[in-house]
Amino acid sequence: MFKIGHRPRTNDGSREPPRILFITATRIGDAVISTGILNHLLERHPSARFTVACGPVAAGVFAAMPRLERLILMPKQKWDGHWFKLWGQVVRQRWDLVVDVRGSGTAFFLNARSRRILKGGRRPGSRLGQLATSMGIAPPPLPVAWTAPADRARAQALLPQGVPLIGLGPTANWADKVWPAERFVALFETLRDRRLADARPVIFAGPGPTEAGMARPVLAALPGAVDLAGLLTLPEAAACLARLDLFVGNDSGLMHLAAAAGAPTLGLFGPSPVDEYAPSGRRAGTVVAPGPAGAAPMAGLTVAAAAEAAWDLLQQEGRAAA
Repeated sequence: MFKIGHRPRTNDGSREPPRILFITATRIGDAVISTGILNHLLERHPSARFTVACGPVAAGVFAAMPRLERLILMPKQKWDGHWFKLWGQVVRQRWDLVVDVRGSGTAFFLNARSRRILKGGRRPGSRLGQLATSMGIAPPPLPVAWTAPADRARAQALLPQGVPLIGLGPTANWADKVWPAERFVALFETLRDRRLADARPVIFAGPGPTEAGMARPVLAALPGAVDLAGLLTLPEAAACLARLDLFVGNDSGLMHLAAAAGAPTLGLFGPSPVDEYAPSGRRAGTVVAPGPAGAAPMAGLTVAAAAEAAWDLLQQEGRAAA
């Protein structure tokens, strides 16, 4: 593993803190996966200050991160203009370490004592493992979800206490990854009828009409549900997810955030590669639709299969009666 040396002393005899630039993903899920590496750097370099560059949608993943000195948003531009703009924003700083998990090559054109660049392209194995290998870290550090006291206070105010909370994530950024809404309803009813009579469903979805449209049928069929669709920042969502007894959701950024937040998380997979994007957490599992790996239709995933996997997670946590 690389080391970061000491910076020169200033006029008053103190040392400037090391500066680390971390260039990460555009999408929420990939950004969450990268937090394990970033948290490893936080722990290994307790005096360092961090600049994170990411896509605007993923900005909330890092909003409550400790020792975040600057957050640079990178909206996509024509002709890769966002990379030139990023270079212009960071080129004047002398960096102790630049980590680029997007493999852009930007780090080669910066004044940096050390660089780690993840090679581009798709490769076998988990995305988390790929990042850790590129950094020379073993075993791969699990993702984390940073929250502030205000986020945790809002979660406490929004969610009922004293009853099992089953989170449902019926949305995704790609329609083919979405399990039918009526099956989310049937899954909750199956779990509730299986000795979770007082369980409350909690419905999560991102902002915007598309996400709301995917969540609406589930909310309509579960009138007692806690509706959090489109209401939360990412740190608030992480704080709410951390309070759940179980989260079940499509392969999405929300699924990765749930696992990082520590919720028992069941990811539902069909046409996306589970070996690459399974949720990474201390309490995470998957259930996969039958069919060709990475190309199976979600319609093939039955409620019974999802319910058994969900019940197994609940029992492992001691949150369900045998």
